[in-house]
Amino acid sequence: MYNKILMPVVLSEPNSWKRALPVALNLCRTYNASLHILTVLPDFAMPMVGSFFPKDFSTKAHTLLKEELKKFVQDNIPEDIKVQRIVADGSPWETIVNIAKDIDADLIVMAAHNKRKLADYVLGPNSAHVVKHSNISVMVVR
Repeated sequence: MYNKILMPVVLSEPNSWKRALPVALNLCRTYNASLHILTVLPDFAMPMVGSFFPKDFSTKAHTLLKEELKKFVQDNIPEDIKVQRIVADGSPWETIVNIAKDIDADLIVMAAHNKRKLADYVLGPNSAHVVKHSNISVMVVR
């Protein structure tokens, strides 16, 4: 039923993966699916925002995130799971939807964030946007 499962994570927020990861791993084993772990670097290229960061910020942030994601996979993904690590830039929910299309994913598994931050009130939670805009099934784990 599923061949490719995409799971976005925020490496600095364990709530973004603690409950969703066991579900994704179980689905991967059940369907012999590959797991695609995505972390998104917010887009700081906007002129107003970007001017506050050094010119090489994005390159250094990508390098750091790739290393952190590699360690995350080593620490949390069993060896019997086929896994791909993805680091991308942009709006988190848009990037999740776009990457799902790019890799031809069958399912997105993601955690529901219960923390209420200002961004949740202004922009809405990422999981809600992904559910609304994705053309594939989305499993939101609470």
